[in-house]
Amino acid sequence: MAGPQPRVIHRSDPARLAIEWADGARTDLAAADLRRRCPCALCVDELTGVRTLDPVSIPQDMTQGELKLVGNYAITVRFADGHHTGLYTWNLLREWAEDEG
Repeated sequence: MAGPQPRVIHRSDPARLAIEWADGARTDLAAADLRRRCPCALCVDELTGVRTLDPVSIPQDMTQGELKLVGNYAITVRFADGHHTGLYTWNLLREWAEDEG
């Protein structure tokens, strides 16, 4: 079974990312929340899975710059603090949206 597929990814403003999914669902995520949840090895210990990034250290007004597609399964985002190593898969983004909604 195929996973969730985005139909449209739109940076609604420098602080928000909106995704319209193929099934019609919509996701709206704040750049600060994306940065706090970054799944990369700099933010999460690869061996233990423990988050090493303190979410409190990310300001609520965090913005995003460049957004790039990674293959047909993820995006990567360059944040205002220079961080850019997280891969945000479609499955992960959809899971977060369902957790919030």
